[in-house]
Amino acid sequence: MINEWARAAMKGGVEPTAAWLVRRGVHPDVVTVVGTVASTASALWLIPTGHLFAASLVVWAFAMLDVLDGAMARARGVASPFGGVLDSVGDRLVDGAVFAGITWWAFGVDRPLLAGLALACLITGQLISYIKARAEAAGLRADGGLVERAERLILGLAGCGLTGLGVPYALDVALWLLAVGSVITVGQRVLAVWRSARDQHGAATGHTPDRTESTSDNGSGAA
Repeated sequence: MINEWARAAMKGGVEPTAAWLVRRGVHPDVVTVVGTVASTASALWLIPTGHLFAASLVVWAFAMLDVLDGAMARARGVASPFGGVLDSVGDRLVDGAVFAGITWWAFGVDRPLLAGLALACLITGQLISYIKARAEAAGLRADGGLVERAERLILGLAGCGLTGLGVPYALDVALWLLAVGSVITVGQRVLAVWRSARDQHGAATGHTPDRTESTSDNGSGAA
């Protein structure tokens, strides 16, 4: 949900920057790799060592390169299937690093419940992305849902940052919201895949739910 709003809001600043970089020969894949490596390293170093506020700022700044590399690809006017795959792999690495870092930190400060919530967010976040990728590979749809990547990063990093500033229970609330929302999103995407498969099967066979109900009604009337 937030993905589209964030991209639209930043478009005015990102597009000129992307065009400027392209004119100077910078490849979008380079930006993807730099953003992924820097975000992952920052999350796995700053969060476990307790630098939560710094981590929220640094990881977010480098994660924003994910918006920039897409704008650069559009500015070049060349679609790159490899670039799309590389971008998705980078997203999964960064997401995993953020919540692995939170899990590590929570165990270090003797907060096992918080660590469990962070681990649940990590697992469900990867699962949400996998469902969509697997569905698209099968020619099905699995878009949308309550919690997507932008929501995961915003809530996770905001919880870290506020906790680093001394706000009590900020990370607890953020992770509870994410854990519950992510479980709901898994269900939403599985349901979306089921509906897409049903529609695809109906289009291929000419067999729709409406026709099934009509046949059933006719049969019960005759009996």
